[in-house]
Amino acid sequence: MKTYTIGIDFGTLSARAVLIDTASGDELASCVYKYPHAVMDRSLPCGTVSLPPDWALQHPGDYLEALEHTVPEVVRQSGVDSGQIIGIGTDFTGCTVLPVKADRTPLCFLPEFEKNPHAYVKLWKHHAAQDKASRLNGIAEERGEPWLRNYGGKISSEWNIPKLWQVLDEAPEVYAAMDRWVEAADWIVWRLSGVETRNACSAGYKAIYSKSAGFPANDFFKALDPRFDGVIERFFALEITPPGTKVGGVTPEMAKKLGVQPGTAVAAGILDAHVCAPAVGIGGPGTMLAVMGTSACHMLMGTEELQVPGICGVVADGILPGFYGYEAGQCCVGDHFAWFVDNCAPSAYAWEAKARKVSLHTVLREKAEELRPGESGLIALDWWNGNRSILVDADLTGLLIGMTLRTKPEEIYRALIEATAYGAREIIENYRAYGVSVDAFVASGGISQKDPMTMQIYADVLNLPIQIAGSENGPAYGSAIFAAVAAGKEAGGYDDIFSAARVLGKRKDTVYRPNPENAAVYDELYADYKILHDHFGRGGNDVMKRLKKLKAGV
Repeated sequence: MKTYTIGIDFGTLSARAVLIDTASGDELASCVYKYPHAVMDRSLPCGTVSLPPDWALQHPGDYLEALEHTVPEVVRQSGVDSGQIIGIGTDFTGCTVLPVKADRTPLCFLPEFEKNPHAYVKLWKHHAAQDKASRLNGIAEERGEPWLRNYGGKISSEWNIPKLWQVLDEAPEVYAAMDRWVEAADWIVWRLSGVETRNACSAGYKAIYSKSAGFPANDFFKALDPRFDGVIERFFALEITPPGTKVGGVTPEMAKKLGVQPGTAVAAGILDAHVCAPAVGIGGPGTMLAVMGTSACHMLMGTEELQVPGICGVVADGILPGFYGYEAGQCCVGDHFAWFVDNCAPSAYAWEAKARKVSLHTVLREKAEELRPGESGLIALDWWNGNRSILVDADLTGLLIGMTLRTKPEEIYRALIEATAYGAREIIENYRAYGVSVDAFVASGGISQKDPMTMQIYADVLNLPIQIAGSENGPAYGSAIFAAVAAGKEAGGYDDIFSAARVLGKRKDTVYRPNPENAAVYDELYADYKILHDHFGRGGNDVMKRLKKLKAGV
């Protein structure tokens, strides 16, 4: 009997589901559901509560609607019998976290909290806890906390504990009312299966968990804030489940809503970038996987634990079992380009796009593609949404240098793309400097699939060939692979992720190879990017932070 699994990728603006054949990896159906509330960064749904700068919230109801729309739709499209669907896997952005009651109800669903911003989901790019992250890092440094070095020397404002601390400090009534503080990755699995766990990927990379040492000691949390006494026991002391683990089966209630059989295997949650490793057939060290979308995550594996300044973390079994998983990332990639198109593209370009019935991105990309490296005379810093790696500072902002009265929109657009490539190179150079090999580069995510110009720029800037993921639905496809592992070989799946990746992992034949001429010019431009990066990012001039503080005050 043929068997199938479903993978659902909960992204920043939408959720995507795929249904795959577990023997061939063929994708029989896919469906996208855009979140009705999108990213709430200006006000709550009521419209009467405004949000300060650096806030980014979501509505958990959108996730449930996405689940209940996409899964029945891919089952319908595929025409397969629900009895042949052996597993469901999910992945999520992270750290994307929410306060809930013991019965899984988010606090924002309750009338008394629907106008309290802290009762909603704090999205991964919620940066309003930067002051908490800075204090946490200072206290950890003073105490000589050994785990800090495994996170590059800094915990990001995007991570779990700073966000929780912000709730405690700014909304103690929410902190007191919640029974759980849970990653959305674990909450959606809880809703599917009725079983509450904490996935090893989110715990390790986002919540300072170590497989060998556990969470930091209680006295560290008390040093942060006496009210944190017992915080681990209250919110985090649950079974830590590795990727591919079967958490439980789909509950009868959810099975009815989704059109699958009760008891269908549900895989442990995992972060949306890390889930892509088996989807592209990565099974060992040395190959960097970059998942490129609104932001970018850069991952690779090693056989030893090395402490690398500025990375997001090194976690045992964090990507695949038996290896140390290294993660770094950029807060702003696709967001960068969308910002320019939405705010800076001239009306003439918009009219051209309308007349040709193409997107503004297409028009700008075509014009930018005609430019040679260095022709614009521009360099940008890719910090429009702060810096995740390797400076780990959400208070940094964007910079564009070299403009004249002759500067054209497509030149700025290309400079922003080049800036993200320089940022990726900075991450790679940093890994290599501390003994972590980066020998190959594979790209997944929407940008890798639909933007050849950007991928060629990356190949030239990195001076590495770039291979492309075989699925256009990389994270969802990876989740479907982990679902097959959760189901197990006897049910028609796989007993381990390595055998699943060997069979189901796929890459396109397309390879972007560096152009030696372009690479030489980009070496020069990267050297100047590096000077600007260090000057504005390492304290040479804190003007970005002063301007941001002034803006907040005004």
